[in-house]
Amino acid sequence: MSEMRLIVAGAGGRMGRALTRVISQTEGAVLAGALEAPGSELLGKDSGVLAGLPANGVELSADLWTMSANADGILDFTVPAATIANVAIAAQRGLVHIIGTTGLSSSDDAVISSVTSRAIVVKSGNMSLGVNLLAALVKRVAQSLDESFDIEILEMHHRSKIDAPSGTALMLGEAAAAGRGIALGDHSARGRDGETGARRTGDIGFASLRGGSVTGDHSVIFAGAMERIELTHRAEDRTMFAQGAVKAALWARDKKPGLYSMADVLGLGNF
Repeated sequence: MSEMRLIVAGAGGRMGRALTRVISQTEGAVLAGALEAPGSELLGKDSGVLAGLPANGVELSADLWTMSANADGILDFTVPAATIANVAIAAQRGLVHIIGTTGLSSSDDAVISSVTSRAIVVKSGNMSLGVNLLAALVKRVAQSLDESFDIEILEMHHRSKIDAPSGTALMLGEAAAAGRGIALGDHSARGRDGETGARRTGDIGFASLRGGSVTGDHSVIFAGAMERIELTHRAEDRTMFAQGAVKAALWARDKKPGLYSMADVLGLGNF
């Protein structure tokens, strides 16, 4: 099979640059386009140079329609508005759409789901092997313990992150809720402050910390009356997210239209 031609959305950002580097190192993948927001001062810059590589001749552009004419997939770690704008074009062009964007609303998710009858989408709050294994473990533990164990999710990210809780924290919350057989939206406790009253039995709590250059730390705590179980993952470099995204694109290339997750990519669906 020929090399998979991939577009990097948000190519000028930290994650976009990491994706560009990983594509250059991955057999079977080639960079076909570098997308950046209209008005960005980086438009016209060489994506290879921005990523710390030799010049590759792929310049940053805001014209997804044109660059997607000769592409097979798009790796999208941007912001919700940009991702939703990319969804329609990716579906129309028949691109595999890998979505790692966080902070998506329920209406955004509905837009994404609306194209999956004709498009291949892999969407995950976190593309790393370790985090997806953690989510599978969280689901199993939540399934094994009753409501006498309270579930709390703690996450910390760099000071520039704009959404909270993180997409990964919400993914872990969904895993815990699935294990308990409940809807996360009905049992989510966030931002406790002031006279909150006693903790409500069955809630899944979230706490978000921001500071420094932390790539991403996540802990899921199962707190019982006399014991505590803690499952933790610490990300040390965003390269692992980029590697997971490229792996997902290559995996999805020959799949039927539908909405997939990293659990599908990694074979953890029935874990």
